[in-house]
Amino acid sequence: MARKKGEDAPIKTDGWMATFSDLMNLLLCFFVLLFAMSTVDTEKWQQLVASFSSSYSILESNGGTGVEEGMLIASGASQLAELSTYYAQMKDNQEGNKNEIEDALIKLEQMQQQESEEMGEVIDKFLENKGLGSEVEIQVTQHYVCLKMKGSLMFEPASADLTGKAKKVLSEVSQILKMYEDNLIEIEGHTDNVPIYDKLYTSNDLLSDYRALAVFQYLVNDNNVSPNKLKHSGRGEYDPIASNDTAEGRAQNRRVEIKIYNSYSSH
Repeated sequence: MARKKGEDAPIKTDGWMATFSDLMNLLLCFFVLLFAMSTVDTEKWQQLVASFSSSYSILESNGGTGVEEGMLIASGASQLAELSTYYAQMKDNQEGNKNEIEDALIKLEQMQQQESEEMGEVIDKFLENKGLGSEVEIQVTQHYVCLKMKGSLMFEPASADLTGKAKKVLSEVSQILKMYEDNLIEIEGHTDNVPIYDKLYTSNDLLSDYRALAVFQYLVNDNNVSPNKLKHSGRGEYDPIASNDTAEGRAQNRRVEIKIYNSYSSH
């Protein structure tokens, strides 16, 4: 029978089934996804925990590495306590190492000073026996024993040629140097700050260099002192021991120093 024009079409009431079916499918996928995410490979997790624990030793206080043994990263409060203990131990170890280093340095300084003083006693006694106590001044430091010889004894003014008296003194000093030839020995030339006008020695720097070299060559060539650990240098006017404002001070600054380092400071 033909419908009449304007008659309403019948209403379908089963359309909700398609929507409900889609919803069920989505829920099923969602729960499958949750299940997959919550599934843990126990063996691999144990290997991971064991590796981390063996590297840092802070995950488990009892040394365990298995999931069933408890105390994993999820136990946050326990892990924070373990971590705090770990850093406290590190700090204590660092402070202990620092104290040990400081104690070792103090002991080294004491040993250096003791050896220098022993060297000074031997050298002073030798010089006294040779009658050179007034010619050579001794200074003992933590690192070396310094033999100071006045420039007026060693050289004529504006000259780097050793005087006869200087050679006699150096010949005796060479015997001391041979006793410590395994130690580092430095020969230093020093001047005052008065400008020098000479065709050969055009500055105090150059004059002090040549004076130190003259002492070095006399000790090595004429007295057979080993040059292996023997050094020479000119310090010019830059290391004064007295004021250059007076004649007495300038006389003290014109000098030759021979520094014999103790065995601890010779390397």
